[in-house]
Amino acid sequence: MVVVSGQFVDRGTADDAMSSSDAEDELIEPATPTPGSATFSLHGKLPPLQLPEVVPLSVGGMCFTTRLSTLRRYEDTMLAAMFSGRHHIPTDAEGRYFIDRDGTYFGDILNFLRCGELPSQKRIKMVYKEAQYYSIGPLLDLLDKMQPLTDHLERIIEIGKLRAIQRKARFAKLKVCVFKEEMPITPYECPQFNTLRFERSESESKHFEHQCDVDVSFGPWEAVADVYDLLHCIVSDLSDRGIAVEHQCIGVCDKHLVNHYYCKRPIYEFKITWW
Repeated sequence: MVVVSGQFVDRGTADDAMSSSDAEDELIEPATPTPGSATFSLHGKLPPLQLPEVVPLSVGGMCFTTRLSTLRRYEDTMLAAMFSGRHHIPTDAEGRYFIDRDGTYFGDILNFLRCGELPSQKRIKMVYKEAQYYSIGPLLDLLDKMQPLTDHLERIIEIGKLRAIQRKARFAKLKVCVFKEEMPITPYECPQFNTLRFERSESESKHFEHQCDVDVSFGPWEAVADVYDLLHCIVSDLSDRGIAVEHQCIGVCDKHLVNHYYCKRPIYEFKITWW
């Protein structure tokens, strides 16, 4: 006979047994987070996105390539914010950064950001809408000043048609004044006013206000383009409409303004041929 004294202890089967090493494994804490993961977990922010110096773009499926500094040219624009490194930018299957926008006029946007180049007259309205979308203030300011040029172009066509009909001719001639500076800068003799326009007072400037005796006047403007650039744009825009144009400088406006000052704005003769 076997007598058992004390409490009975159930040690279980071998499968139910847990080694000390297994128990320790369950109590092991996660590894120390890396600086990047710590930033994400503590602050809810991702590290800044590292963007390439040369940026491949897909705008509505149209492909472009430009420098990162070009996209960041003006800091208050949507493009500068998008490519600041603070935001995630989706990419297409080829790894190009994707902008969900019609890319037809995006080339005009890039040309302005690169070198200040402005669109042709026929593209102004659509480029203006794109400049609004991308919030490019400097481009919007310049396009606002170019809008009247479109009206003047229509006036050239209107006057040319009317004169051709009246004279029953296949061509018409117009006088056009194209000037970049608002104030005359060439006095005949000793001036009594400052030569540079920005040094003239408001009362002095009134002495120089006048309209040249021409059919249409273009100017003044503050864009980089000079008089010959604008003349080229006018001829190109008319040619795009199927209107043949020849032009030549026929002199200057000799309007006497005040004292020894005369206008001296260049006058061009436009010959428009309709057929």
